[in-house]
Amino acid sequence: MSKPGQDAVTAREKQFTQVSYDQLDSRHHGAIHMPIYQNSLFAFETYEEFDTAFQALLDNHIYSRGNNPTVTYLEQKLAELEGADKAKCFASGMAAISSAILSSVQQGDHVICVDQAYGPTREFLGSYMVKFGVETTFVDGTSIDSFRAAVRPNTKLLYLESPTSGLFELQNLRECAAYAKLIGARTIIDNTWASPCFQNPLDLGVDLVVHSITKYISGHSDCVGGVILGSNELIDKVGYGEYMLLGGLMTPQTAALVSKGLRTLPLRMQRHEESGLLLAEYMSRKAYVNHVNHPGLSSHPQYELGKSQMKGYSSLFSFVTDEPLAKMRAWATKLQYFKIAVSWGGFESLVTVNPLPPGKDGQSATVVRLYVGMEDPKDLMADIDLAWNSL
Repeated sequence: MSKPGQDAVTAREKQFTQVSYDQLDSRHHGAIHMPIYQNSLFAFETYEEFDTAFQALLDNHIYSRGNNPTVTYLEQKLAELEGADKAKCFASGMAAISSAILSSVQQGDHVICVDQAYGPTREFLGSYMVKFGVETTFVDGTSIDSFRAAVRPNTKLLYLESPTSGLFELQNLRECAAYAKLIGARTIIDNTWASPCFQNPLDLGVDLVVHSITKYISGHSDCVGGVILGSNELIDKVGYGEYMLLGGLMTPQTAALVSKGLRTLPLRMQRHEESGLLLAEYMSRKAYVNHVNHPGLSSHPQYELGKSQMKGYSSLFSFVTDEPLAKMRAWATKLQYFKIAVSWGGFESLVTVNPLPPGKDGQSATVVRLYVGMEDPKDLMADIDLAWNSL
C-alpha cells in the first residue's frame, strides 16, 4: 500500500529524472554534472554574433550578471519541476521575493498579504514599500472573504504563502487566483514549504511562484538562494528589470551545489513527508501539547482543502502549548538531535520556541516549531522524551 503522497512523488521523480539526466551540450565533454562556469563574461568572434546575442540578452551568454550557463541549467530544471515556462534564480529567497513584488506593483498601488507570511516579507511590504507609495493590508488568509473585504480600486497584488511557515494556515489557491483575475490583480505565492514536489500553484491559476532555494530544494544547509517561476512574459519582465538592475544574482558555484541537491529532491521529500507525519502524530498525543499545526493531520481545520491542492506534505510543523516560554526553551536546549536554529530543509532536525503571535489562541501560549530532518524518526522521538523527562 502506497503511503501519503508517495504516488505523486514517484510520478514527479520519473518525470524529473528525464529532465535531470538529459544530454549535455558537446562543449561539456560529456561531464555527468553541469560544469561551473566561473566566468564574468563571454567573448564573440564578430560584432554580428554579438549583436544577435544582445537582441535576446536573457537567453544568451554575454555577461554573468544577466546569464551564466551553470545558473541557466538550474533554472531550466526548476522550471520543468514546477511546471513553469521559465525561472530566474537569485542570491537569496528574499531577493527573489522582493524582486517578484517589485515587478508587480508601482507607486500608488495596494497589496493584500496574508498576515502569517514570512516575517521579512511582511516587513518588506509593511514598512519598506511604504516609502515608495505602496500600501499593504494584512489579512487572515484562511477565508477568501478576508481578501474581498480588504480590496481597493488600486489593489494590484495578492501575496500568498500556503501553508504559512509558523502556524501552517492555508489559502484556497484556486479561489484566490480566480478572484485576483476578476479584480485585475496579480498573485504571488511563496511555495517553499510544499516544494515543487507537493504543490504546483501555477496549475491552480497563480501567476508567480517563489521559493527559498535555501530550504528543501538545496536540501543540505550549504547555500542560500531563491527563485521566481512563471510565464515567459512575467519572468522576462523580472529578468530585464529587477534581476538586471538590482544585481541580486546567484553565483555559478551556488547553482552547481543546488543542481546536485535537486536530483534527490523527490526522494528526500518522500522521506520528509513520512517522518514529518510520524512526529506530528506523536506530538499530538503529548499531554503538554494543546494542538499540532500540520496540514497533513486530519485534525487540521483545513485538512480537506490541503488534500485538494497539495500532493503531499513536508516536515516542518508547529505545536502550541500552555507551558511557559522559559520551560519550553529549557526543553529545547536539552535536545540532542534537534538543533536550535532558523531556516530548515537540510539533513539536520531543528527547533525554535517563541511566544504565540498576538491574537492566535491567546497571548500567554507558546508555539514550538519543529523541522524533522533525515534522522531516524525513532531517535527523534526518544530525543524529545528524554529532554522532557530531564526537566
